[in-house]
Amino acid sequence: MMKLSTLFLLCAFIFTGSKAFSASVDLSDFDNQGKKIYEAYDATPQIYMSADSGNRNLADFYDLRQYPGSPPRIPHEVDLTFSGDETDCLSCHAKGGYSQEFGKFVPVTPHPENSLCYQCHAQVLTEEKFVETEWKSIMPPRLGRSFLGGSPPPIPHSLQMRENCISCHTGPGAVVEIRVDHSARGNCRQCHAPAVQTTPLQEFVRKP
Repeated sequence: MMKLSTLFLLCAFIFTGSKAFSASVDLSDFDNQGKKIYEAYDATPQIYMSADSGNRNLADFYDLRQYPGSPPRIPHEVDLTFSGDETDCLSCHAKGGYSQEFGKFVPVTPHPENSLCYQCHAQVLTEEKFVETEWKSIMPPRLGRSFLGGSPPPIPHSLQMRENCISCHTGPGAVVEIRVDHSARGNCRQCHAPAVQTTPLQEFVRKP
């Protein structure tokens, strides 16, 4: 009987302790704003999740960027009425969908809460350089790079502004080379850990 009472007390302590711990955790910033992934999955129609991306590939993906990781340029004309309210960009890029005008599926932004789109995304108005330069872009990160055969590949880029994995890796807006078919699992970073290619790997040493 004594052992049983002790067990009940221990369980009660763990339960109340867990509630206190949960209350102290900021879920909006848990696992690099991991909550975004679940919210995006719930808000995205299942038919969009399984649609095909057409002929877009990884070369097209990088062609819109000055260097890997930079904001993509705006590859289409922007109606002058949009200049007064940048949130109009989100009418297409918040949840995606098929564009009759372009005959393609619209890529989804991973950060719709940042509505000052033109602060980072710009149209190309001229091919002329402002000043001569010998600057060259860096090579894009290699895909895969699993540390063990069959293990989940690491995330080769930083998570800043790209916390919502679903927006780029699921649905017809995603290019075929980086599309996944198991977005319903939700917590991507439970298996895929960030390992930025330009950052030296750090060896994990378990404390004695």
